[in-house]
Amino acid sequence: MISDPGTPTLDQLRVFLTVVEVGSFAGAARKLHRATSVISYSIANLEMQLGVSLFDRQSTRKPQLTEAGRTVLVEARTIANGVHGLRAKVRGLLQGLEAEVHLVLDVMLAPERVVDALKAFREVFPTVALHLHMEALGAVTERVIERGAVVGISGPMNESIDGIERIGVGSVELIPVAAPDHPLAASDANLTGAGREFIQLVLSDRSTLTRGRDFAVLSNRTWRLADLGAKHMLLRAGIGWGNMPRPMVEEDLRSGRLVRLNLPEYQSGIYPFDAIYRSDTPPGPAARWLIERFLQQVSTPPAIQPQA
Repeated sequence: MISDPGTPTLDQLRVFLTVVEVGSFAGAARKLHRATSVISYSIANLEMQLGVSLFDRQSTRKPQLTEAGRTVLVEARTIANGVHGLRAKVRGLLQGLEAEVHLVLDVMLAPERVVDALKAFREVFPTVALHLHMEALGAVTERVIERGAVVGISGPMNESIDGIERIGVGSVELIPVAAPDHPLAASDANLTGAGREFIQLVLSDRSTLTRGRDFAVLSNRTWRLADLGAKHMLLRAGIGWGNMPRPMVEEDLRSGRLVRLNLPEYQSGIYPFDAIYRSDTPPGPAARWLIERFLQQVSTPPAIQPQA
């Protein structure tokens, strides 16, 4: 028995990961443009170096990972991701400043934070084209995963997704509101469960990542909208009640167009934000600057712009 395993090569690990991905030695050979015998030889050498069997070749025709193989798989993926990240970072250094940046923001992000970051970006990087996308819930992370954006500011919908790096960039308070003539707005202290009896306007998720997950949904009767602006409009029109980011309704609360509701089971909630990007595609200088800007806003919040 080998007590001190050898050091596998990156190529051996690549072959191992490819076999696992495609499910066969022959399939790995086709994907890597090598002979099947070369794949078998690489795996045999890897097993010999490590002193463990990675695949059970006896019980089934399709190679199945052994317990040791599953353990090695986790480490091999970590190493491969590290190499991808290293190459991507060096590639960014060699290429210099990006020609364009695709940024996706959660619609819950306070308008003053968005305006502050975009105005400053325009001044610091006048030659970099910025493509801005606004999405809700899991659709932010989905766009980053699918490479539709290099950086995203996402809500709490991506905690367990592999291959995504996350940096906390603050949060926003969600509060329940309704028009002043709504039945729930008529009482200073609603009974527990009162919110269940009226239509709640809920922001829906257009992505497949978190479809079906609800955030602070209390009512048995919901209208689901994919657009936060439409939700805001319907709330002011008195069609249902709902939770909104506090900065977006501050002016409505001051003017009386909306009223903060007193619901015993939900007074407010915190919606955290993360700056996210793919581990294998780290942001370049301009995109990194955007992350830093959103991070700086946490300690020095931008001034609220007066509304016309």
